[in-house]
Amino acid sequence: MSTLEIRDLKVSVKLPEGELKPILAGVDLTVKSGETHAIMGPNGSGKSTLAYSIAGHPKYEITGGTVTLDGEDVLAMTVDERARAGLFLAMQYPVEVPGVSVANFLRTAKTAIDGEAPKLRTWGGELRGAMERLQMDPAFAQRNVNEGFSGGEKKRHEIVQLELLKPKIAILDETDSGLDVDALRVVSGGVNRVRDTGDTGVLLITHYTRILRYIKPDFVHVFIAGRIVEQGGPELADKLEAEGYERYAAGAGTAKA
Repeated sequence: MSTLEIRDLKVSVKLPEGELKPILAGVDLTVKSGETHAIMGPNGSGKSTLAYSIAGHPKYEITGGTVTLDGEDVLAMTVDERARAGLFLAMQYPVEVPGVSVANFLRTAKTAIDGEAPKLRTWGGELRGAMERLQMDPAFAQRNVNEGFSGGEKKRHEIVQLELLKPKIAILDETDSGLDVDALRVVSGGVNRVRDTGDTGVLLITHYTRILRYIKPDFVHVFIAGRIVEQGGPELADKLEAEGYERYAAGAGTAKA
């Protein structure tokens, strides 16, 4: 079993003029294999900052606290070391990578993470199977990464990566944004397949409860102004659906997602 532990994490964003603007104000969170944690909060609360800080985005500076994965200091790792250690980030806005095919990208990533290349006699079938489960045309494997993909196709491709790379901890940053109900159901099914193996913990960041109808969280955390202000079980998501975030946000400062 793997464990991601975040303790008193404080993060600032680097502004163009060189100044630091505080965003996260002391986040405490533990995610274990097989668990699904939903981080819910309004725009500007710092949810995406949490995701990108864990992944190692250079735009953000850690000003306090710790992040460990199975006892290892994540914050001391480079971005690629974090990926090889078992962290995975599905981005809210997946980027295009011209000149690199989906097939080559995924095989290279799998090789880097596993320390050896996947066997050719089985890899093709694994890739096709993952794409078919996400209802992606296998012909997409020969296209450049995300180039000309629709928003839904980009999100499906993120979950294809999740299924094939089998991380210890998956951070999904608003994977539901821009998806119609059919695509949301397909993408959620992929996340559930990975979660149900018991080998991957899921940190799901979202504004809305819509995706939680398909991916049932074990824990729900309300994120306001750079910190977790309440946590509970799935029933907390229903409460947020009915009441919104206004009662939490009253009097609180606003971070920046």
